[in-house]
Amino acid sequence: MHDVRMANETWEAYYRAQATIARELIDADIWEGLLTREYAVLFALSAEPEGLRITELGDDVLITQPGMSRLITRLEARGLVERVEDAADGRARRIRLTPEGLATQRRVGARVAQRVTEALGRSLDDDQLRTLRDLSLALLAGASGVAAEVQQRAMRRNLHDHPVDPRP
Repeated sequence: MHDVRMANETWEAYYRAQATIARELIDADIWEGLLTREYAVLFALSAEPEGLRITELGDDVLITQPGMSRLITRLEARGLVERVEDAADGRARRIRLTPEGLATQRRVGARVAQRVTEALGRSLDDDQLRTLRDLSLALLAGASGVAAEVQQRAMRRNLHDHPVDPRP
């Protein structure tokens, strides 16, 4: 049995550190008018040339289906994503990046990656960064439920396909 106080102090520190860095990223002038959730969609789609179904995208980005539909409509109006037929299911549609969407994701992603590097590098050396990454992945691997499975798949994909392009 783990020490309850230690576990909760650890969670509080981990949560506050993540939230503080996320706020720093949100406040940075790096987004080209995108909301962070809109960028998260571009990021998720950048590893999927054939696109994702809206439900898959919502699971990846942690947005409900109605919220994702509205977000996709906004990104589509800006010319950053498009709806295409799903080759596996003629009734379904997939969402994929347009060339402009991919270019935007890469520009913004490079700035996000730089800001994350600066934020974490102020306090942690490379060995500590590896330890934090490994501990975070261990926490994710130990999570339970369907949402945890979706996030584990997304994290594995993102680590392999986007090794220097984190999402806030």
